[in-house]
Amino acid sequence: MILETIVIFTVIIILAYIIRHLIFTITVLYHTKKNQNPVCTDSNFMPTVTILIPAKNEENVIGRILQRMVELTYPKGRLQVIVINDASSDRTGQIADFFAKRYPFIEVIHRDFKEGGRGKPSALNAGLKIAKGEIILCFDADYYPQVNIVEKLISPFSDPKVGAVQGRVVVLNEPQNIVTRLATLERVGGYCIDQRARQMLGLIPQYGGANGGVRREILEEFGGFDETMLAEDTDLTFKAYLAGYRVCYLNDAESYEEAVKSWRAYWRQRFRWILGHMQCAFRYLIPLVKSENLTLKQKVDGILLLNIYFLPIIVAVAWILGGILVILDSTHWIKTLWCFIPFSLYCCVGNFAPFFEVGAGLYCDGRSRACWLIPLLFPTFIYNTIICTAALFKLVIYKMLGKKHFGWNKTVHYGHGNSYILEV
Repeated sequence: MILETIVIFTVIIILAYIIRHLIFTITVLYHTKKNQNPVCTDSNFMPTVTILIPAKNEENVIGRILQRMVELTYPKGRLQVIVINDASSDRTGQIADFFAKRYPFIEVIHRDFKEGGRGKPSALNAGLKIAKGEIILCFDADYYPQVNIVEKLISPFSDPKVGAVQGRVVVLNEPQNIVTRLATLERVGGYCIDQRARQMLGLIPQYGGANGGVRREILEEFGGFDETMLAEDTDLTFKAYLAGYRVCYLNDAESYEEAVKSWRAYWRQRFRWILGHMQCAFRYLIPLVKSENLTLKQKVDGILLLNIYFLPIIVAVAWILGGILVILDSTHWIKTLWCFIPFSLYCCVGNFAPFFEVGAGLYCDGRSRACWLIPLLFPTFIYNTIICTAALFKLVIYKMLGKKHFGWNKTVHYGHGNSYILEV
């Protein structure tokens, strides 16, 4: 029966992701106990560095990150900081100019409403035009990095095969409300376990677009950031691997961010992430399989990574079709498979953060008290399923219409993380 075949196929996919998450969790717990670090670094490597900070209407946070740029321990003679004031209508440009006048290594690009406001990749490309560094680091305007973040992020680039490096992102305003707390769990699972495991297993760590860096020659080879992609970071990750480079993840290179504080803002941000990730899945799935620069395990990991946001939709389809088959009095083993699906829902909750990974990540961070929040990731998963479905629908419609530009819904930052900086 066709419905039974579809249910079996979806359950196999779900099982593959559950096994993946279990392997990732066990791997990190094992290496944490052994205190092993798979990233080779060179503390004597000191290239010229350019930091790009795209900023559109960021007056609440731009002063904070620029003050941190002043405090960085990397030699200022080898550092260039470029703020791209991307058609802001508030005081972002004025604040950036204030720092630029006082510190020679800080520069500001002002984009008007004709050329600016087209999204982060466009703003980054504007900064690249005047960038002088051998290594390009990117930070979002709401970020607050460690003072020695540059030294940490550039060190793996001493290996010429490393094309990009990603550090860990930690939520700054976690205690604000339930949304910021749940966003924290997602970050803990996604970075502390998921990214670390892929680094340890030699798979495909993902460049995240902020608190990370790229070798300048690679960006020039790729023609800069692709302005048609909403997830320019995922796009760059797969371009790098297909070109024979690799991405390194550094768990101890931390930068603090302001998480969204409402479910509406959560939708807008995740919708953009998911839609952009799905764009990459359509673009890179076949080239990934055909590539001669990736190992078999990297190809498998890449396929699972590219399709991660289709998983909630697959789970929903499996549950609905399985329920129909149970009502139609299908075979006993189909009923057994259908009973497995609710378990899979709980194992695959969240955004890059199944409950094994969240629990293990909290354990690694010594934050067992936060585990009481894990059950709340179940309704968050349902919410993400709706977002994924809406994103897929929009992507299909745009592809049918031949549209390439989706528009950019910017995340609004309020500076609510400022009150927690002293605690960091």
